[in-house]
Amino acid sequence: MPYVNIRITKEGATAEQKARLIAGATQLLVDVLGKNPATTVVVIDEVDTDNWGIGGESITVRRKAAK
Repeated sequence: MPYVNIRITKEGATAEQKARLIAGATQLLVDVLGKNPATTVVVIDEVDTDNWGIGGESITVRRKAAK
C-alpha cells in the first residue's frame, strides 16, 4: 500500500487542482512501480507560508521581499 504525502503552501489550490494531484500521483505509482491504485493513499497537506521556510526565512518573508 503506497503512501504519498504532498505538501504545498496554503495559497488557494482549488479542489480540482488537488484532485489532479491525487490522480496524477496515483497514476505515476501505477505506471512506474505497477502499484494497485485501489490501495494507493495520497494525502495533501497545506502549510501556511509562515510555517514553511527556505534559507532561514519563511515563505511569507521571502515573498514580501520579492515585491
